[in-house]
Amino acid sequence: MSSHRLAVIVLAAGQGTRMKSDLPKVMHPLAGRPMIRHLIETVQGLSPEKVVVVVGPGMDCVAEEVAPLTTAVQTDRLGTGHAVAQAKAALGEFDGDVLVVFGDTPLITRDTLKRMLAERRGPKQPAVVVLGFKPADPGHYGRLVVGAEGLKAIVEWKDGNEEQRAIPLCNSGVMAVDGKRLWRLVERLSNDNAKGEYYLTDVVALARGDGASCAFVLGEPEELLGVNSRVELAGAEAIVQRRLRLAAMDNGATLIEPETVWFSWDTKLGRDVVVWPNVVFGKKVSVGDGVTIKGFCHFEGCTIGDGVEIGPFARLRPGAEIEDDAHIGNFVEVKKAKVEKGAKVNHLAYIGDARVGAGANVGAGTITCNYDGFDKSFTDIGAGSFIGSNSSLVAPITVGDGAIVGAGSVVTRDVTPGALAVARGNQMELAGWADRFRERKKAEKAKS
Repeated sequence: MSSHRLAVIVLAAGQGTRMKSDLPKVMHPLAGRPMIRHLIETVQGLSPEKVVVVVGPGMDCVAEEVAPLTTAVQTDRLGTGHAVAQAKAALGEFDGDVLVVFGDTPLITRDTLKRMLAERRGPKQPAVVVLGFKPADPGHYGRLVVGAEGLKAIVEWKDGNEEQRAIPLCNSGVMAVDGKRLWRLVERLSNDNAKGEYYLTDVVALARGDGASCAFVLGEPEELLGVNSRVELAGAEAIVQRRLRLAAMDNGATLIEPETVWFSWDTKLGRDVVVWPNVVFGKKVSVGDGVTIKGFCHFEGCTIGDGVEIGPFARLRPGAEIEDDAHIGNFVEVKKAKVEKGAKVNHLAYIGDARVGAGANVGAGTITCNYDGFDKSFTDIGAGSFIGSNSSLVAPITVGDGAIVGAGSVVTRDVTPGALAVARGNQMELAGWADRFRERKKAEKAKS
């Protein structure tokens, strides 16, 4: 049925001058991805037939981010009504419901949009359904004028009188409109107002003038936060992080001090994961079951198996794969390397472009010397091997299974399985030299 068909218009042409940035406003990230992407994922969960994103000129990066969705360009920014009109060519004669949302309002939830569509498709079949909210400080938001018969009009603050400005019910800008009426309403919009713009909000009064009913749905102020400045971006980030933390705990993770743990939008935590304070998850991190992550760790682009212990102060960089029951200890950095089942890298080490075999032990201060200034080379540390503390493994190199590298070695050649490799200078001792040195220095100091 046409009444259950859906198209979405996303308004994303705002320049965001208050952001003071070369980056379009909607491309600023929340939890590691552009805010426009958060909104697109939300509306796509409603299974729309079409989504049209209205962008400004030169916003190629926005078009690339939302691809393969259709984009329309609003060359002249003449108001929200004018912006919606730019989507007409892409939508054509679409006669289902048309949802209008804003790219800089990324926190709106799918449930709220579903409530709007349910109202639009309800018994009264209102021509326009508006999402309203009651913020603690109504400020300069437009106001919803409501009567016994429903929503009568939306009055922008600059155009309102004192009585209208005192109304606590505010306009979020989000609308669900009958597609059979939308373009007839938009074509009749006027810019005869305080801003000289074509307000989309005027479609309410126009629809009422045509004898149609209009309605509103009440939303939560938190999810209708518009991001127009760096301060508001930080506020939105705090909300997203709180949602992600709650989701992690609801799914079986323990966060010792939740407000200090920072997630990416795509972080995956298994069951019975324990995360200590001050841990940061960057993009593309997957954590298995029963993992303990101690404080002040930083992860990005890595995979962590079951039963792993990590930290404190560990860093896993892109390409790090930590298999089941391995240990990554304090001040250890792993990059583009696999640490296999049960292996231990417990202190002050760098493992890059490498494999640490199952059950191997890498001592404190060990470094895989993987970069010569031009190329990265691979270090292969065999299963069950033991790398003594303060060793440097100069890649490309292979340490065979079960081999031992003596502490303090600089190893430049392959080590055969089961062998001991020691590569350090011979120790020399001069008896009494230290005592004579001190006496000489004391005497020189006394003369001076």
